[in-house]
Amino acid sequence: MHSFGYRANALLTFAVTILALICAMASISDNLNTPSPTAQVQVLNINWFHMSTQGNDEVSMTLNISANLQSLFTWNTKQVFVFLAAEYETPKNALNQVSLWDGIIPSKEHAKFWIHTPNKYRFTDQGSNLRGKDFNLTLHWHVMPKTGKMFSDKIVMTGYELPTKYS
Repeated sequence: MHSFGYRANALLTFAVTILALICAMASISDNLNTPSPTAQVQVLNINWFHMSTQGNDEVSMTLNISANLQSLFTWNTKQVFVFLAAEYETPKNALNQVSLWDGIIPSKEHAKFWIHTPNKYRFTDQGSNLRGKDFNLTLHWHVMPKTGKMFSDKIVMTGYELPTKYS
């Protein structure tokens, strides 16, 4: 007959195969979810806008960020990393992205939020390209699943403009 080791190996191999199959099915089931997140960002105030000692433009602003990201959560979602970026063009670069705020959403209950905050990170440009500049605010998110591959998406909000003079 077969030894105990042979039987244990067969049982363990079968269990790992079933576990891999369940993980694959969980990952595939996430593709059936069609999330519909919403977000709005208001620039309430430009706190200051000046040129730093290195000659770079710097901006501090107060933001109202409201979002409903609950549709991103499924039974397979571990957490969602979300960040707000300012995006604009300069003569040297077609796309400049500056992260203004970020956060980790641990559960569906925390995925509907409203935040009144100054930008968490400096809005700085290499040079003096920001005066009178049009820019977009983009809310990016990365969904981190319990099993399977991570996916990301974004909402672009247009129509923002910086002042033409330093304050």
